[in-house]
Amino acid sequence: MKAVFTTCLVIALGGLASGAAQSPTTPTVSAYVPHRVYDTRRGAFTDFEMMEADLARADVVLIGEQHDDESSHRLELAMLEGLARRRVAVTLSLEMFERDVQSSVDTYMSGSSGEDDFLKSSRPWPRYAIDYRPLVEFARLQHWPVVAANVPRRIAADVAKGGRPAVDSLTTQDRSLAAADLQCPHDAYYDRFAEQMGGHQSGSSQPGTGATTERYYLAQCIKDETMAESIAAAFAKQEGRAGVVVHVTGSFHSDYGEGTGERVRRRLAGRRVATVSMMPVENIDALAPQPAELKRADYLVLTGK
Repeated sequence: MKAVFTTCLVIALGGLASGAAQSPTTPTVSAYVPHRVYDTRRGAFTDFEMMEADLARADVVLIGEQHDDESSHRLELAMLEGLARRRVAVTLSLEMFERDVQSSVDTYMSGSSGEDDFLKSSRPWPRYAIDYRPLVEFARLQHWPVVAANVPRRIAADVAKGGRPAVDSLTTQDRSLAAADLQCPHDAYYDRFAEQMGGHQSGSSQPGTGATTERYYLAQCIKDETMAESIAAAFAKQEGRAGVVVHVTGSFHSDYGEGTGERVRRRLAGRRVATVSMMPVENIDALAPQPAELKRADYLVLTGK
């Protein structure tokens, strides 16, 4: 888990995500992936289609993934296909694109630009062609909007280095690319984040200690708040028609109802925010998930590592 979290954090702060645009490839063809679905509210295994039927009735669905797990990405496409079969109007929201490239996303989705131009202007993640292109292309086929939900990584990187003063010194334009309402309490999410960072000894500037943890947590928080604000805005655009906002993100952002999940619920009080956690495991035939895993999400989708 720590390795996955670290990868997510490095990507968020710009260490791995500055690669050149990739050449187009054929979208992944949906095919069976060994998996099991556990409904944590019922405390029992269910099947994929029953989960889909339930998610179709939600207002927002948060899918927490392990970024480097191929099976998870294939099942995410299957989830979108299942919603399309049920004629649900979906807005696809992605952590993997940032707010300042929304116009590039919109232009491509409308058919007004080609994929090469889109990739050159949208800063896709290094494995976009394999992991996320199938989702975007399916949304394009269905004429679904795609939301570039995240704060620009350069802003997150500056906040990780400079803390709150970096937020306060943002230009008017850059400040509009981050959530207007930033609430970053020292709660259970903070504790989980600090544990992954390796501790938070007050006053130290060494990696994994107090001062560094505070700055990195603020960078994490600004990502969560911005994604939540983007999701809430996308939901507001769907008012008056039956639809669901499906947001794909790293599982750390949505597990246990924390992070982006808590911040979406704060903005959409009274709306149903359903959560799915993709969990690569050693043995998908185990009798049940471990007790500690049961609070991760409404549904745990177990896939083989």
